[in-house]
Amino acid sequence: MDTPGRRRNPYELTEETPVYVISVAAQLSGLHPQTLRQYDRLGLVSPDRTAGRGRRYSARDIELLRQVQQLSQDEGINLAGIKRIIELENQVAALQSRVAELESALDGAAATMRQREAAVHASYRRDLVPYQEVQQSSALVVWRPKRQQSSD
Repeated sequence: MDTPGRRRNPYELTEETPVYVISVAAQLSGLHPQTLRQYDRLGLVSPDRTAGRGRRYSARDIELLRQVQQLSQDEGINLAGIKRIIELENQVAALQSRVAELESALDGAAATMRQREAAVHASYRRDLVPYQEVQQSSALVVWRPKRQQSSD
């Protein structure tokens, strides 16, 4: 993952780097090139394109092609079902990423809140005495107003 302000080596290969032409991708995945074209048309595996519109597959694309083949051949799932599975897996991955972002933001907000709370506690005046509740009494107090004396 790139860090802000730091440039990645342009020659560094990752699993996302589109480097394989369709014939090599077909060999690596064990599929026919026409099958790869069909999967691209259906939107199952969409490789990057060169300026001349040639397909370039990444290592992740090759792994996805193998997964599609396994789901289709071994599990008997049709291509529409496989497309939905891939969409849902992508959605789950995006949601997991978002949850991680929100957890990080929450941790930061909690740390800020603890710092502010500590600053408030540090600002308390030390000469004040904490309030203590007075004991309640069951005594009955009767109040009578003073009578006014007449001035004759």
